[in-house]
Amino acid sequence: MDAVWYVAYGSNTDTARLRCYLRGGRPAGALRAYRGCRDRAAPRDSRAVVVPGSVYFATESPVWGGGRAFHDPDASGRTLARAHLISAGQFRDIAAQEMYLDAGRDVDLGAAVRDGRLALGGGRYETVVCLGSLGGRPMLTLTAPWRMDAVAWRAPSAAYLRCLARGLTGAGCWDATVVAAYLAARPGAAGHWTPGAVRDLLVRP
Repeated sequence: MDAVWYVAYGSNTDTARLRCYLRGGRPAGALRAYRGCRDRAAPRDSRAVVVPGSVYFATESPVWGGGRAFHDPDASGRTLARAHLISAGQFRDIAAQEMYLDAGRDVDLGAAVRDGRLALGGGRYETVVCLGSLGGRPMLTLTAPWRMDAVAWRAPSAAYLRCLARGLTGAGCWDATVVAAYLAARPGAAGHWTPGAVRDLLVRP
């Protein structure tokens, strides 16, 4: 396959953040710089999508502090996301950066499409999940191998939530009120963040 839809539900919903994965650099508010992909071209297309499953926040992000977003495709609910049409090689290199590995790892994306998921390891963002297809291209995302209820939830940081809120509103399908209510209700954020507080992140300098 020459191109895939990379379904981003976390910080890579934000095109500025995704650009650092593609071209290299450090996103605003993050503590880590990225080397970028071997192919540094911009996505051919980006679209707002809704996919089955639930996003939740867990573990500790060394980049942002606080919990980071994961997607459980088998959980009930719906996930607001952004699909970026990129080359298969770019997806492989993004996966490598998520796993703190060098670009160029050979990943059989065809196996993920055929079987629905492909485990590249046992850690976070080391499982490739196929969420269907769009325009004849597979929709692939990266998440953890565990179920949502098998791990302790953790509240995300303000910088991380701001990045997610900016990315989802930038998709052009949902306004700030919808996005703020959605993020505030995610497991890990619920009880720690209110919709109003999340919305304020979009206007706070």
